[in-house]
Amino acid sequence: VQLQAFGGGLVQAGGSLRLSCAASGRTFSNGWFRQAPGKEREFVAAINWSGSSTYYPDFVKGRFTISRDNAKNTVYLQMNSLKPEDTAVYYCAAVELGGRIRVRPDEYDYWGQGTLVTVSS
Repeated sequence: VQLQAFGGGLVQAGGSLRLSCAASGRTFSNGWFRQAPGKEREFVAAINWSGSSTYYPDFVKGRFTISRDNAKNTVYLQMNSLKPEDTAVYYCAAVELGGRIRVRPDEYDYWGQGTLVTVSS
């Protein structure tokens, strides 16, 4: 399975972006992570296979929304009220088997190439 993430760009603080992650095949649980320069990769959002369950860390809760369209093998990350500290390369990830929520990078089987999000103040 190959993942392709796109939708990043430059946005002003308070603005919105929607990231997409298109998979070449069927995947189960999916997640988004991000990595800022000089920092470790951190968990941003996760969704189970059916889309009935999502999970977010506190620092994005209420601002970011993960969703999926299984007919299109695509997962989305809607990001609202963006802050300069949200600036990072965003990566999508997927699990080939098993539909439960996962929050650790080592739990994922596949990764996209990353898309840069820059939030200006």
